[in-house]
Amino acid sequence: MHLNEQFPDFAAQGTEGVFKCYDFMGASWMILFSHPNDFTPVCTTELARAVELNAEFKKRNTKLVALSCNSNDSHDKWIPDILAYGKRAVRDKGGDESSIPDKFPFPIIADESRALAHQLEMLDQAEKDSQNVPMTARAVFFVSPDHKLKAQIVYPATTGRNFDEILRVLDSLQLTYTKQVATPVDWQMGDQCMVPPTSMKSRPSISSATAWRPSKCPPGRPTFARRSLRTTRTYFELCIIAMMTPVCN
Repeated sequence: MHLNEQFPDFAAQGTEGVFKCYDFMGASWMILFSHPNDFTPVCTTELARAVELNAEFKKRNTKLVALSCNSNDSHDKWIPDILAYGKRAVRDKGGDESSIPDKFPFPIIADESRALAHQLEMLDQAEKDSQNVPMTARAVFFVSPDHKLKAQIVYPATTGRNFDEILRVLDSLQLTYTKQVATPVDWQMGDQCMVPPTSMKSRPSISSATAWRPSKCPPGRPTFARRSLRTTRTYFELCIIAMMTPVCN
């Protein structure tokens, strides 16, 4: 799939019954993340971390759904291991085990036929099962409420995902979904961000709740200005790239 393409409204079996993509999403964002196989150590750590962070995704109006090429029966047997590992991992960090619920909080899709793995192009040709059939890679799909693919990350089976980075990407996507801004390198919630030159024509609508002030920049470069933008969650300091005559000192 390509970015901003319509994400398919597929139906599949899952741990919570028949999974229908658009019905599941409702008016929410969705993150679908795939796994090479049930009961594998890396996949277990990833799902445990996703369960731990599920409340953070909920705060962002985002629903999680996992997928692997195993049966629902396999998933059901795997879930107690995931929850048990999650509790131990939280305890080892000195955290509160109550962040890991007794009931698994999101569905796991059973893609035994690999139909979805083929449709979404997330097979890893280097990782194969006992029948020499490619397994799913560690793909992550970020889908917006209008059912568009907004971002995609793909990891090999040997590299576990960083769910803090997945949250960071989600924060950026949700900000840029409603505001004509861009987030710079290593951006975190609350950091400065930018208005790209392509958005400057619509600057009045962007800047209605902001105060501009000039900032120094290297000789020969465009003027920079800063502003604050109030959002529903926090204040962002926005670094505005104004494509004007340089006024650097």
